[in-house]
Amino acid sequence: QVHLVESGGGLVQPGGSLKLSCAVAASGRIFSSHSMAWFRQAPGKEREAVALIRWGAGTTYYVDSVKGRFTISRSSGENTLYLQMNNLKPEDTAVYYCARSSGSSWSTRPSDYLYWGQGTQVTVSS
Repeated sequence: QVHLVESGGGLVQPGGSLKLSCAVAASGRIFSSHSMAWFRQAPGKEREAVALIRWGAGTTYYVDSVKGRFTISRSSGENTLYLQMNNLKPEDTAVYYCARSSGSSWSTRPSDYLYWGQGTQVTVSS
C-alpha cells in the first residue's frame, strides 16, 4: 500500500502563487519507471490531469491550460512530489490530487493511476 498525503492548498488571489506537496509514505514503493501526477477536479467537472512526471527520468507533461504557469517536480531522496503554481486564475479553483501510476504507464487517464491522495482544496478568488 502506498500512502500519498497532499498539503499546501488554500485561498489565493488571482495572479498569486501556491506550492503543493505530496508526501509519499511507504518508502521504496516509488520506482524510476513509475509516473506521478497531479490531477484536479472542480465541482461538476471530470477529474483532469494537470501535470505528470516520470519519477526516474524527470520527463514532464502539462495540460495546455497550465503550461508556463505550473511546474511539477520531485525530490527522490525525500519521496516528495511538488506542484508550483504561479499566476493562478479563478478557473484553477479545484481539489488537487496527487497520484501514482499503475506500473509504468504514462497516461492522463485517472483509471491508470493506482494510488491517490485525499486531495487539497485550491481556491483562487478576489
